[in-house]
Amino acid sequence: MAPTSDLPTFDQLGAQIPDNLDAGSVAAEWFKSFSKYAAAGNGQEIAALFAADSYWRDLLALTWDFRTFHGPALRQFLSERLPTVKMSAFALSDEHLCLKRPFPDMAWVEAMFKFETDVGYASGILRLIPQADGVWKAYCMFTNLEALKGFPEKIGPLRNPEPEHGKWEERRQQEIAFETTNPTVLVIGSGQSGLGLAAHLQNLDVSVLVVEQNERIGDNWRNRYDALCLHDPVWYDHMPYLPFPPTWPVYTPARKMANWLESYADALDIPVWTSSEVTAATQDSSRSWKVTVRNRVGGERILDVQHLVFATGFGSYRGALPTYPGMDTFKGQLLHSSQHKRASDHKGKKVVVIGACTSAHDICADYYKHDIDVTMYQRSSTYIMSTKHGWPILMGDRYSEDGPPTEIADIQTASVPMQVVELMAPRRTLKIAEADKDLIEGLKKCGFRLNLGYKDLNDGRDDLHLITKTDVGTSQLLIDGKIRLKNDSLIESFSASGLVFENGTRLEADVVVFATGVGNVRDNICRVCGDLVADRCKPIWGLDAEGEVRGCWRDLGNLAYSRFYSKHLALQIKAIQEGLFKERYSLDR
Repeated sequence: MAPTSDLPTFDQLGAQIPDNLDAGSVAAEWFKSFSKYAAAGNGQEIAALFAADSYWRDLLALTWDFRTFHGPALRQFLSERLPTVKMSAFALSDEHLCLKRPFPDMAWVEAMFKFETDVGYASGILRLIPQADGVWKAYCMFTNLEALKGFPEKIGPLRNPEPEHGKWEERRQQEIAFETTNPTVLVIGSGQSGLGLAAHLQNLDVSVLVVEQNERIGDNWRNRYDALCLHDPVWYDHMPYLPFPPTWPVYTPARKMANWLESYADALDIPVWTSSEVTAATQDSSRSWKVTVRNRVGGERILDVQHLVFATGFGSYRGALPTYPGMDTFKGQLLHSSQHKRASDHKGKKVVVIGACTSAHDICADYYKHDIDVTMYQRSSTYIMSTKHGWPILMGDRYSEDGPPTEIADIQTASVPMQVVELMAPRRTLKIAEADKDLIEGLKKCGFRLNLGYKDLNDGRDDLHLITKTDVGTSQLLIDGKIRLKNDSLIESFSASGLVFENGTRLEADVVVFATGVGNVRDNICRVCGDLVADRCKPIWGLDAEGEVRGCWRDLGNLAYSRFYSKHLALQIKAIQEGLFKERYSLDR
Protein backbone atom coordinates (compact mmCIF):
# COMPACT_ATOMS: atom_id res chain seq x y z
CA MET A 1 0.00 0.00 0.00
CA ALA A 2 1.27 3.45 -0.89
CA PRO A 3 -0.50 6.79 -0.57
CA THR A 4 -1.62 8.18 -3.92
CA SER A 5 -2.64 11.61 -2.67
CA ASP A 6 -1.68 14.42 -0.33
CA LEU A 7 -3.12 15.62 2.94
CA PRO A 8 -5.99 18.13 2.54
CA THR A 9 -4.07 21.13 3.85
CA PHE A 10 -5.51 24.63 3.52
CA ASP A 11 -2.94 25.39 0.81
CA GLN A 12 -3.84 22.20 -1.05
CA LEU A 13 -7.54 23.01 -0.89
CA GLY A 14 -7.23 26.76 -1.41
CA ALA A 15 -9.56 27.20 1.55
CA GLN A 16 -9.63 28.52 5.11
CA ILE A 17 -11.84 28.02 8.19
CA PRO A 18 -14.02 31.02 9.00
CA ASP A 19 -13.68 32.35 12.55
CA ASN A 20 -17.43 32.09 13.15
CA LEU A 21 -17.80 28.52 11.90
CA ASP A 22 -20.78 26.58 13.28
CA ALA A 23 -19.56 22.99 13.00
CA GLY A 24 -22.97 21.62 13.94
CA SER A 25 -24.68 23.43 11.09
CA VAL A 26 -22.04 22.33 8.59
CA ALA A 27 -22.46 18.68 9.62
CA ALA A 28 -26.28 18.85 9.71
CA GLU A 29 -26.57 20.41 6.25
CA TRP A 30 -24.24 17.88 4.66
CA PHE A 31 -25.82 14.94 6.49
CA LYS A 32 -29.31 15.97 5.38
CA SER A 33 -28.29 15.64 1.73
CA PHE A 34 -26.34 12.46 2.37
CA SER A 35 -29.29 10.79 4.15
CA LYS A 36 -31.67 11.71 1.35
CA TYR A 37 -29.51 10.28 -1.40
CA ALA A 38 -28.37 7.23 0.58
CA ALA A 39 -31.97 6.27 1.38
CA ALA A 40 -32.74 6.49 -2.33
CA GLY A 41 -29.66 4.43 -3.21
CA ASN A 42 -28.42 7.27 -5.40
CA GLY A 43 -24.68 6.75 -5.54
CA GLN A 44 -24.13 9.41 -8.20
CA GLU A 45 -25.58 12.20 -6.05
CA ILE A 46 -23.65 11.01 -2.99
CA ALA A 47 -20.42 11.03 -4.99
CA ALA A 48 -20.98 14.75 -5.58
CA LEU A 49 -20.94 15.27 -1.79
CA PHE A 50 -17.38 13.94 -1.59
CA ALA A 51 -14.14 15.79 -2.22
CA ALA A 52 -12.23 14.82 -5.34
CA ASP A 53 -9.64 13.06 -3.17
CA SER A 54 -11.66 11.17 -0.54
CA TYR A 55 -12.07 7.84 1.25
CA TRP A 56 -14.81 5.54 2.52
CA ARG A 57 -13.95 2.75 4.95
CA ASP A 58 -16.58 0.08 5.59
CA LEU A 59 -16.54 -2.68 8.20
CA LEU A 60 -19.23 -5.22 7.22
CA ALA A 61 -22.13 -2.73 7.16
CA LEU A 62 -22.29 -2.29 3.39
CA THR A 63 -19.86 -4.89 2.02
CA TRP A 64 -19.78 -7.84 4.47
CA ASP A 65 -16.04 -7.27 4.31
CA PHE A 66 -13.30 -4.87 5.45
CA ARG A 67 -12.84 -2.39 2.62
CA THR A 68 -11.43 1.08 2.04
CA PHE A 69 -12.42 2.87 -1.17
CA HIS A 70 -10.54 5.79 -2.69
CA GLY A 71 -10.86 7.74 -5.92
CA PRO A 72 -12.58 5.90 -8.81
CA ALA A 73 -13.07 2.81 -6.61
CA LEU A 74 -15.19 4.90 -4.25
CA ARG A 75 -17.50 5.98 -7.08
CA GLN A 76 -17.79 2.39 -8.29
CA PHE A 77 -18.60 1.21 -4.76
CA LEU A 78 -21.34 3.83 -4.41
CA SER A 79 -22.96 2.93 -7.72
CA GLU A 80 -22.81 -0.84 -7.12
CA ARG A 81 -23.63 -1.14 -3.43
CA LEU A 82 -25.94 1.68 -2.34
CA PRO A 83 -28.93 0.49 -4.41
CA THR A 84 -28.75 -2.95 -2.73
CA VAL A 85 -28.03 -2.32 0.97
CA LYS A 86 -31.17 -0.27 1.77
CA MET A 87 -29.75 2.32 4.14
CA SER A 88 -32.37 3.99 6.35
CA ALA A 89 -33.16 5.53 9.76
CA PHE A 90 -30.31 8.04 9.66
CA ALA A 91 -29.55 9.97 12.85
CA LEU A 92 -26.75 12.49 13.34
CA SER A 93 -25.34 12.69 16.87
CA ASP A 94 -24.44 15.96 18.60
CA GLU A 95 -22.09 14.08 20.92
CA HIS A 96 -18.43 14.37 19.90
CA LEU A 97 -19.39 16.67 16.98
CA CYS A 98 -16.60 19.20 16.61
CA LEU A 99 -14.04 20.95 14.44
CA LYS A 100 -10.77 19.03 14.73
CA ARG A 101 -7.33 20.30 13.78
CA PRO A 102 -4.96 17.34 13.28
CA PHE A 103 -2.26 19.85 12.30
CA PRO A 104 -2.12 23.66 12.23
CA ASP A 105 -2.66 23.71 8.45
CA MET A 106 -5.50 21.16 8.42
CA ALA A 107 -9.00 20.94 9.86
CA TRP A 108 -12.18 18.96 9.42
CA VAL A 109 -15.66 18.82 10.89
CA GLU A 110 -16.11 15.43 12.54
CA ALA A 111 -19.42 13.88 13.56
CA MET A 112 -20.84 10.48 14.47
CA PHE A 113 -24.10 9.06 13.17
CA LYS A 114 -26.26 5.95 13.15
CA PHE A 115 -28.26 4.22 10.44
CA GLU A 116 -29.83 0.89 9.55
CA THR A 117 -29.54 -1.55 6.67
CA ASP A 118 -31.88 -4.37 5.71
CA VAL A 119 -30.15 -6.72 8.17
CA GLY A 120 -28.40 -4.61 10.78
CA TYR A 121 -27.83 -1.55 12.90
CA ALA A 122 -24.75 0.47 12.03
CA SER A 123 -22.70 3.46 13.11
CA GLY A 124 -20.57 5.89 11.20
CA ILE A 125 -18.19 8.82 11.37
CA LEU A 126 -17.94 11.57 8.78
CA ARG A 127 -15.13 14.07 8.27
CA LEU A 128 -15.84 17.15 6.15
CA ILE A 129 -13.25 19.52 4.69
CA PRO A 130 -13.74 23.01 3.21
CA GLN A 131 -13.46 23.65 -0.51
CA ALA A 132 -12.21 26.77 -2.26
CA ASP A 133 -15.81 27.84 -3.02
CA GLY A 134 -16.85 27.60 0.65
CA VAL A 135 -18.73 24.30 0.25
CA TRP A 136 -17.93 21.48 2.70
CA LYS A 137 -17.40 18.00 1.28
CA ALA A 138 -16.58 14.60 2.74
CA TYR A 139 -12.93 13.64 3.05
CA CYS A 140 -13.38 10.45 5.08
CA MET A 141 -16.51 8.38 5.62
CA PHE A 142 -16.66 5.38 7.94
CA THR A 143 -19.48 2.84 8.26
CA ASN A 144 -19.50 0.01 10.78
CA LEU A 145 -21.90 -2.86 11.50
CA GLU A 146 -22.85 -2.75 15.19
CA ALA A 147 -25.59 -5.40 15.53
CA LEU A 148 -27.87 -7.74 13.61
CA LYS A 149 -31.59 -7.08 13.53
CA GLY A 150 -33.47 -9.57 15.67
CA PHE A 151 -30.31 -10.86 17.36
CA PRO A 152 -29.14 -8.39 20.01
CA GLU A 153 -26.34 -9.17 22.43
CA LYS A 154 -27.67 -10.46 25.74
CA ILE A 155 -26.19 -7.70 27.86
CA GLY A 156 -27.60 -4.98 30.08
CA PRO A 157 -31.42 -5.19 30.15
CA LEU A 158 -31.27 -8.46 28.16
CA ARG A 159 -29.08 -10.31 30.66
CA ASN A 160 -30.41 -13.43 32.44
CA PRO A 161 -32.99 -12.17 35.00
CA GLU A 162 -33.67 -15.49 36.73
CA PRO A 163 -32.15 -16.47 40.10
CA GLU A 164 -30.31 -19.81 40.20
CA HIS A 165 -30.48 -21.48 43.60
CA GLY A 166 -27.87 -24.21 43.80
CA LYS A 167 -27.95 -25.00 40.07
CA TRP A 168 -25.35 -22.67 38.59
CA GLU A 169 -22.21 -24.75 39.24
CA GLU A 170 -23.79 -27.95 37.94
CA ARG A 171 -25.01 -26.18 34.81
CA ARG A 172 -21.58 -24.66 34.23
CA GLN A 173 -19.90 -28.07 34.37
CA GLN A 174 -22.36 -29.43 31.83
CA GLU A 175 -21.81 -26.45 29.54
CA ILE A 176 -18.04 -26.92 29.65
CA ALA A 177 -18.12 -30.70 29.14
CA PHE A 178 -20.15 -30.81 25.89
CA GLU A 179 -20.83 -34.47 26.67
CA THR A 180 -24.01 -34.77 24.60
CA THR A 181 -23.72 -31.79 22.27
CA ASN A 182 -21.23 -30.14 19.92
CA PRO A 183 -20.32 -26.47 19.98
CA THR A 184 -21.15 -24.41 16.91
CA VAL A 185 -17.73 -22.75 17.06
CA LEU A 186 -14.43 -24.18 18.27
CA VAL A 187 -11.72 -21.63 19.08
CA ILE A 188 -8.10 -22.78 19.31
CA GLY A 189 -6.33 -20.65 21.91
CA SER A 190 -7.43 -18.84 25.07
CA GLY A 191 -5.45 -15.63 24.70
CA GLN A 192 -7.10 -12.22 24.43
CA SER A 193 -8.39 -12.85 20.90
CA GLY A 194 -9.86 -16.28 21.62
CA LEU A 195 -11.55 -15.24 24.87
CA GLY A 196 -12.84 -11.95 23.48
CA LEU A 197 -14.40 -13.71 20.50
CA ALA A 198 -15.92 -16.40 22.72
CA ALA A 199 -17.46 -13.76 24.97
CA HIS A 200 -19.12 -12.04 22.00
CA LEU A 201 -20.36 -15.33 20.56
CA GLN A 202 -21.92 -16.41 23.84
CA ASN A 203 -23.76 -13.11 24.11
CA LEU A 204 -25.09 -13.69 20.59
CA ASP A 205 -26.38 -17.15 21.58
CA VAL A 206 -23.77 -19.01 19.57
CA SER A 207 -22.43 -22.11 21.30
CA VAL A 208 -18.63 -21.94 21.60
CA LEU A 209 -15.78 -23.97 23.07
CA VAL A 210 -12.23 -22.70 23.58
CA VAL A 211 -9.41 -25.28 23.49
CA GLU A 212 -6.14 -24.35 25.19
CA GLN A 213 -3.02 -26.53 25.04
CA ASN A 214 -1.47 -25.00 28.18
CA GLU A 215 -2.31 -26.09 31.70
CA ARG A 216 -3.92 -22.78 32.64
CA ILE A 217 -5.66 -19.94 30.86
CA GLY A 218 -3.12 -17.14 30.55
CA ASP A 219 -0.09 -19.39 30.24
CA ASN A 220 0.60 -17.89 26.83
CA TRP A 221 1.60 -14.79 28.83
CA ARG A 222 2.70 -16.55 32.02
CA ASN A 223 5.23 -18.78 30.26
CA ARG A 224 7.10 -15.99 28.49
CA TYR A 225 10.21 -14.34 29.89
CA ASP A 226 9.87 -13.00 33.44
CA ALA A 227 10.68 -9.41 32.45
CA LEU A 228 7.82 -9.17 29.95
CA CYS A 229 5.48 -6.22 30.45
CA LEU A 230 2.94 -4.70 28.08
CA HIS A 231 4.27 -1.58 26.33
CA ASP A 232 0.80 -0.28 25.43
CA PRO A 233 -0.92 1.57 28.29
CA VAL A 234 -3.95 0.38 30.24
CA TRP A 235 -6.45 2.59 28.40
CA TYR A 236 -5.65 0.76 25.17
CA ASP A 237 -5.74 -2.78 26.53
CA HIS A 238 -9.22 -3.41 28.00
CA MET A 239 -11.03 -6.65 27.20
CA PRO A 240 -14.64 -6.71 25.85
CA TYR A 241 -17.33 -6.24 28.52
CA LEU A 242 -14.87 -6.21 31.44
CA PRO A 243 -12.46 -3.24 31.56
CA PHE A 244 -9.55 -3.12 33.96
CA PRO A 245 -10.36 -1.52 37.34
CA PRO A 246 -9.21 2.09 37.91
CA THR A 247 -6.46 0.83 40.24
CA TRP A 248 -4.75 -1.06 37.39
CA PRO A 249 -1.16 0.01 36.57
CA VAL A 250 -0.52 1.89 33.34
CA TYR A 251 1.75 -0.89 32.03
CA THR A 252 0.58 -4.43 32.79
CA PRO A 253 3.13 -7.10 33.80
CA ALA A 254 2.72 -10.25 31.73
CA ARG A 255 1.85 -12.46 34.69
CA LYS A 256 -0.76 -9.99 35.87
CA MET A 257 -2.25 -10.08 32.38
CA ALA A 258 -2.23 -13.88 32.53
CA ASN A 259 -4.16 -13.91 35.80
CA TRP A 260 -6.62 -11.36 34.41
CA LEU A 261 -7.40 -13.57 31.41
CA GLU A 262 -7.99 -16.51 33.74
CA SER A 263 -10.37 -14.41 35.84
CA TYR A 264 -12.01 -13.06 32.68
CA ALA A 265 -12.92 -16.53 31.42
CA ASP A 266 -14.36 -17.42 34.82
CA ALA A 267 -16.32 -14.18 35.23
CA LEU A 268 -17.86 -14.41 31.76
CA ASP A 269 -18.59 -18.16 31.98
CA ILE A 270 -16.52 -19.00 28.91
CA PRO A 271 -16.14 -22.77 28.42
CA VAL A 272 -12.45 -23.64 28.08
CA TRP A 273 -10.74 -27.02 27.90
CA THR A 274 -7.20 -26.58 29.19
CA SER A 275 -4.33 -29.08 28.80
CA SER A 276 -5.94 -30.01 25.48
CA GLU A 277 -4.66 -29.83 21.94
CA VAL A 278 -6.39 -29.81 18.58
CA THR A 279 -4.44 -32.40 16.63
CA ALA A 280 -6.43 -32.50 13.39
CA ALA A 281 -9.34 -30.84 11.63
CA THR A 282 -10.99 -31.86 8.38
CA GLN A 283 -13.90 -30.32 6.51
CA ASP A 284 -16.60 -32.54 5.01
CA SER A 285 -18.95 -31.99 2.08
CA SER A 286 -21.42 -30.13 4.28
CA ARG A 287 -18.59 -27.67 5.11
CA SER A 288 -18.67 -28.55 8.81
CA TRP A 289 -15.47 -29.51 10.58
CA LYS A 290 -14.51 -32.72 12.35
CA VAL A 291 -12.03 -31.59 14.99
CA THR A 292 -9.91 -34.02 17.00
CA VAL A 293 -9.05 -32.82 20.50
CA ARG A 294 -6.59 -34.73 22.69
CA ASN A 295 -5.91 -34.05 26.37
CA ARG A 296 -2.74 -34.61 28.37
CA VAL A 297 -3.77 -38.02 29.71
CA GLY A 298 -4.49 -39.44 26.25
CA GLY A 299 -8.24 -38.92 26.13
CA GLU A 300 -9.60 -37.94 22.72
CA ARG A 301 -12.83 -36.37 21.44
CA ILE A 302 -13.96 -35.73 17.90
CA LEU A 303 -16.26 -32.73 17.73
CA ASP A 304 -18.49 -31.69 14.80
CA VAL A 305 -18.43 -27.89 14.55
CA GLN A 306 -19.57 -25.35 11.98
CA HIS A 307 -16.72 -22.90 12.44
CA LEU A 308 -13.07 -23.39 13.40
CA VAL A 309 -11.18 -20.32 14.66
CA PHE A 310 -7.41 -20.10 15.06
CA ALA A 311 -6.61 -17.75 17.95
CA THR A 312 -3.08 -19.07 18.29
CA GLY A 313 -1.14 -15.83 18.29
CA PHE A 314 0.47 -13.46 15.86
CA GLY A 315 3.04 -15.92 14.52
CA SER A 316 4.07 -19.53 14.15
CA TYR A 317 4.16 -22.08 16.95
CA ARG A 318 7.87 -22.51 16.26
CA GLY A 319 9.02 -18.88 15.99
CA ALA A 320 11.30 -17.40 13.33
CA LEU A 321 14.74 -18.90 13.85
CA PRO A 322 17.38 -18.08 11.21
CA THR A 323 20.04 -20.65 10.44
CA TYR A 324 23.76 -20.05 10.07
CA PRO A 325 26.65 -22.37 9.15
CA GLY A 326 28.26 -23.96 12.18
CA MET A 327 25.30 -23.70 14.54
CA ASP A 328 25.60 -27.43 15.16
CA THR A 329 29.20 -26.95 16.37
CA PHE A 330 28.36 -24.25 18.92
CA LYS A 331 28.98 -25.60 22.41
CA GLY A 332 26.78 -23.07 24.17
CA GLN A 333 23.00 -22.74 24.39
CA LEU A 334 20.76 -21.53 21.53
CA LEU A 335 17.32 -20.16 22.41
CA HIS A 336 14.50 -18.41 20.62
CA SER A 337 13.06 -15.54 22.67
CA SER A 338 9.83 -17.54 23.06
CA GLN A 339 11.87 -20.20 24.90
CA HIS A 340 13.74 -17.75 27.13
CA LYS A 341 12.44 -17.57 30.70
CA ARG A 342 14.71 -15.59 33.02
CA ALA A 343 18.08 -13.88 32.97
CA SER A 344 19.12 -15.39 36.30
CA ASP A 345 19.41 -18.80 34.60
CA HIS A 346 22.58 -17.56 32.90
CA LYS A 347 24.56 -16.07 35.80
CA GLY A 348 28.27 -15.80 35.02
CA LYS A 349 27.82 -16.40 31.28
CA LYS A 350 28.32 -14.25 28.22
CA VAL A 351 25.07 -13.67 26.34
CA VAL A 352 24.42 -12.42 22.82
CA VAL A 353 20.88 -11.38 21.89
CA ILE A 354 20.26 -11.32 18.13
CA GLY A 355 17.65 -8.69 17.33
CA ALA A 356 16.93 -5.07 18.25
CA CYS A 357 13.19 -4.78 18.70
CA THR A 358 10.83 -5.26 21.68
CA SER A 359 11.82 -8.69 22.97
CA ALA A 360 15.53 -8.01 22.41
CA HIS A 361 15.37 -4.78 24.40
CA ASP A 362 13.42 -6.36 27.25
CA ILE A 363 15.71 -9.38 27.48
CA CYS A 364 18.92 -7.36 27.27
CA ALA A 365 17.74 -5.01 30.02
CA ASP A 366 16.90 -7.97 32.23
CA TYR A 367 20.36 -9.47 31.73
CA TYR A 368 21.94 -6.15 32.67
CA LYS A 369 19.84 -5.93 35.84
CA HIS A 370 21.19 -9.37 36.83
CA ASP A 371 24.82 -8.29 36.23
CA ILE A 372 25.22 -10.56 33.22
CA ASP A 373 27.50 -9.64 30.31
CA VAL A 374 25.14 -9.07 27.38
CA THR A 375 25.61 -7.85 23.80
CA MET A 376 22.78 -6.84 21.47
CA TYR A 377 23.43 -7.72 17.84
CA GLN A 378 21.42 -5.39 15.59
CA ARG A 379 20.79 -6.82 12.12
CA SER A 380 18.93 -3.83 10.63
CA SER A 381 17.78 -0.35 11.59
CA THR A 382 14.98 0.12 14.11
CA TYR A 383 12.40 2.84 14.67
CA ILE A 384 12.60 3.99 18.30
CA MET A 385 10.17 6.26 20.15
CA SER A 386 9.82 6.84 23.87
CA THR A 387 6.67 5.99 25.78
CA LYS A 388 6.85 9.47 27.33
CA HIS A 389 6.46 11.30 24.01
CA GLY A 390 5.37 8.73 21.44
CA TRP A 391 2.06 7.61 22.90
CA PRO A 392 0.65 11.08 23.72
CA ILE A 393 1.39 12.27 20.18
CA LEU A 394 0.00 9.18 18.44
CA MET A 395 -2.93 8.13 20.63
CA GLY A 396 -3.15 10.45 23.64
CA ASP A 397 -6.31 12.21 22.44
CA ARG A 398 -8.17 8.86 22.51
CA TYR A 399 -6.48 6.48 24.92
CA SER A 400 -5.51 8.36 28.09
CA GLU A 401 -6.79 9.11 31.57
CA ASP A 402 -8.92 11.96 30.20
CA GLY A 403 -9.82 10.25 26.92
CA PRO A 404 -13.31 9.33 25.72
CA PRO A 405 -14.98 6.01 26.64
CA THR A 406 -13.17 3.05 25.12
CA GLU A 407 -15.95 2.23 22.66
CA ILE A 408 -15.79 5.80 21.31
CA ALA A 409 -11.98 5.77 21.15
CA ASP A 410 -12.10 2.46 19.28
CA ILE A 411 -14.49 3.65 16.60
CA GLN A 412 -12.64 6.96 16.21
CA THR A 413 -9.40 5.04 15.70
CA ALA A 414 -10.92 2.54 13.26
CA SER A 415 -12.61 5.30 11.26
CA VAL A 416 -9.37 6.73 9.85
CA PRO A 417 -8.33 4.78 6.73
CA MET A 418 -4.81 3.45 6.83
CA GLN A 419 -3.90 5.49 3.77
CA VAL A 420 -4.72 8.65 5.72
CA VAL A 421 -2.81 7.37 8.75
CA GLU A 422 0.15 6.87 6.44
CA LEU A 423 -0.15 10.39 5.05
CA MET A 424 -0.11 11.83 8.56
CA ALA A 425 2.61 9.52 9.88
CA PRO A 426 5.69 11.46 8.65
CA ARG A 427 4.55 14.61 10.44
CA ARG A 428 3.87 12.76 13.67
CA THR A 429 7.08 10.78 13.40
CA LEU A 430 9.09 13.99 13.06
CA LYS A 431 7.23 15.53 16.01
CA ILE A 432 8.05 12.51 18.16
CA ALA A 433 11.67 12.59 17.00
CA GLU A 434 11.95 16.25 17.97
CA ALA A 435 10.53 15.49 21.43
CA ASP A 436 12.90 12.51 21.71
CA LYS A 437 15.87 14.50 20.41
CA ASP A 438 18.22 13.69 23.30
CA LEU A 439 17.36 9.99 23.16
CA ILE A 440 17.84 9.84 19.38
CA GLU A 441 21.16 11.69 19.50
CA GLY A 442 22.40 9.41 22.26
CA LEU A 443 21.52 6.29 20.27
CA LYS A 444 23.22 7.66 17.16
CA LYS A 445 26.38 8.40 19.15
CA CYS A 446 26.57 4.84 20.48
CA GLY A 447 26.15 3.48 16.94
CA PHE A 448 22.57 2.21 17.12
CA ARG A 449 21.06 2.27 13.64
CA LEU A 450 17.76 4.16 13.44
CA ASN A 451 15.05 4.88 10.91
CA LEU A 452 11.91 7.01 10.87
CA GLY A 453 9.48 4.18 10.14
CA TYR A 454 9.17 1.62 7.38
CA LYS A 455 8.77 4.23 4.63
CA ASP A 456 12.21 5.53 5.57
CA LEU A 457 13.69 2.16 4.56
CA ASN A 458 12.70 2.35 0.85
CA ASP A 459 12.88 -1.44 0.54
CA GLY A 460 9.30 -2.26 -0.39
CA ARG A 461 8.11 -3.40 3.01
CA ASP A 462 4.54 -2.40 3.82
CA ASP A 463 3.95 -3.52 7.40
CA LEU A 464 3.24 -0.64 9.78
CA HIS A 465 4.23 -2.80 12.75
CA LEU A 466 7.62 -3.76 11.37
CA ILE A 467 10.87 -3.05 13.30
CA THR A 468 9.28 -0.65 15.79
CA LYS A 469 10.36 -0.34 19.40
CA THR A 470 8.69 1.71 22.11
CA ASP A 471 11.49 2.54 24.51
CA VAL A 472 10.93 1.93 28.21
CA GLY A 473 14.51 2.44 29.38
CA THR A 474 16.72 0.00 27.48
CA SER A 475 17.90 2.68 25.06
CA GLN A 476 19.61 4.57 27.87
CA LEU A 477 21.46 1.40 28.87
CA LEU A 478 22.76 1.15 25.29
CA ILE A 479 23.73 4.83 25.31
CA ASP A 480 25.59 4.39 28.59
CA GLY A 481 27.41 1.31 27.31
CA LYS A 482 25.86 -0.91 29.96
CA ILE A 483 24.52 -3.12 27.20
CA ARG A 484 27.09 -3.78 24.48
CA LEU A 485 26.09 -3.22 20.85
CA LYS A 486 27.36 -4.84 17.67
CA ASN A 487 26.01 -4.04 14.21
CA ASP A 488 29.06 -3.42 12.01
CA SER A 489 28.96 -6.68 10.06
CA LEU A 490 26.70 -9.55 9.08
CA ILE A 491 26.97 -12.91 10.82
CA GLU A 492 28.98 -15.33 8.71
CA SER A 493 28.82 -18.42 10.90
CA PHE A 494 28.94 -19.90 14.37
CA SER A 495 32.08 -21.33 15.93
CA ALA A 496 32.30 -23.61 18.92
CA SER A 497 32.66 -20.59 21.19
CA GLY A 498 30.50 -17.92 19.59
CA LEU A 499 29.79 -15.97 16.41
CA VAL A 500 32.01 -15.18 13.45
CA PHE A 501 31.28 -12.10 11.32
CA GLU A 502 31.93 -11.31 7.68
CA ASN A 503 34.42 -8.56 8.59
CA GLY A 504 36.54 -11.11 10.44
CA THR A 505 35.55 -10.13 13.96
CA ARG A 506 34.35 -12.64 16.54
CA LEU A 507 31.99 -12.47 19.49
CA GLU A 508 32.38 -14.98 22.29
CA ALA A 509 29.14 -16.34 23.77
CA ASP A 510 27.87 -19.00 26.13
CA VAL A 511 24.22 -18.27 25.32
CA VAL A 512 22.67 -16.88 22.12
CA VAL A 513 19.06 -15.71 22.24
CA PHE A 514 17.30 -15.20 18.90
CA ALA A 515 14.82 -12.31 19.26
CA THR A 516 14.16 -12.60 15.54
CA GLY A 517 10.38 -12.61 15.21
CA VAL A 518 7.51 -15.03 15.51
CA GLY A 519 7.24 -16.60 12.08
CA ASN A 520 4.15 -17.17 9.93
CA VAL A 521 0.78 -17.91 11.53
CA ARG A 522 -0.06 -20.12 8.52
CA ASP A 523 2.24 -22.74 10.07
CA ASN A 524 -0.37 -23.24 12.80
CA ILE A 525 -3.11 -23.80 10.21
CA CYS A 526 -0.93 -26.22 8.27
CA ARG A 527 -0.12 -28.27 11.39
CA VAL A 528 -3.82 -28.81 12.19
CA CYS A 529 -5.56 -28.73 8.81
CA GLY A 530 -2.82 -29.74 6.41
CA ASP A 531 -1.15 -28.05 3.46
CA LEU A 532 -4.24 -27.99 1.24
CA VAL A 533 -6.29 -25.84 3.62
CA ALA A 534 -3.34 -23.62 4.56
CA ASP A 535 -2.55 -22.97 0.91
CA ARG A 536 -6.15 -21.88 0.28
CA CYS A 537 -5.97 -19.23 3.03
CA LYS A 538 -5.22 -15.67 2.05
CA PRO A 539 -1.94 -14.13 3.21
CA ILE A 540 -2.16 -13.18 6.88
CA TRP A 541 -0.94 -9.84 8.27
CA GLY A 542 0.58 -6.97 6.36
CA LEU A 543 -1.60 -4.57 4.37
CA ASP A 544 -3.49 -5.13 1.14
CA ALA A 545 -3.78 -2.60 -1.70
CA GLU A 546 -6.51 -0.73 0.18
CA GLY A 547 -4.59 -0.51 3.44
CA GLU A 548 -6.66 -3.19 5.17
CA VAL A 549 -4.94 -5.81 7.32
CA ARG A 550 -4.77 -9.05 5.37
CA GLY A 551 -6.25 -12.20 6.82
CA CYS A 552 -9.18 -14.59 6.72
CA TRP A 553 -11.87 -12.95 8.82
CA ARG A 554 -9.54 -10.42 10.39
CA ASP A 555 -9.34 -10.74 14.20
CA LEU A 556 -5.57 -10.55 14.73
CA GLY A 557 -3.28 -8.24 16.63
CA ASN A 558 -2.77 -6.57 20.00
CA LEU A 559 -5.34 -6.26 22.78
CA ALA A 560 -7.01 -3.24 21.18
CA TYR A 561 -7.33 -4.98 17.81
CA SER A 562 -8.71 -8.08 19.52
CA ARG A 563 -11.19 -6.09 21.56
CA PHE A 564 -12.62 -4.17 18.59
CA TYR A 565 -12.50 -6.74 15.79
CA SER A 566 -13.57 -9.78 17.83
CA LYS A 567 -17.09 -8.38 17.67
CA HIS A 568 -16.91 -8.17 13.87
CA LEU A 569 -15.82 -11.78 13.65
CA ALA A 570 -18.64 -12.83 15.98
CA LEU A 571 -21.20 -10.89 13.93
CA GLN A 572 -20.07 -12.64 10.74
CA ILE A 573 -20.43 -16.06 12.33
CA LYS A 574 -23.86 -15.20 13.76
CA ALA A 575 -25.02 -13.80 10.42
CA ILE A 576 -23.96 -17.00 8.65
CA GLN A 577 -25.76 -19.15 11.23
CA GLU A 578 -28.98 -17.15 10.87
CA GLY A 579 -28.89 -16.99 7.06
CA LEU A 580 -28.32 -13.23 7.03
CA PHE A 581 -24.83 -13.21 5.57
CA LYS A 582 -24.71 -12.12 1.95
CA GLU A 583 -21.96 -12.28 -0.64
CA ARG A 584 -18.85 -10.32 0.26
CA TYR A 585 -18.10 -7.25 -1.82
CA SER A 586 -14.40 -8.13 -1.73
CA LEU A 587 -11.24 -6.67 -3.17
CA ASP A 588 -10.53 -9.86 -5.11
CA ARG A 589 -14.12 -10.56 -6.16
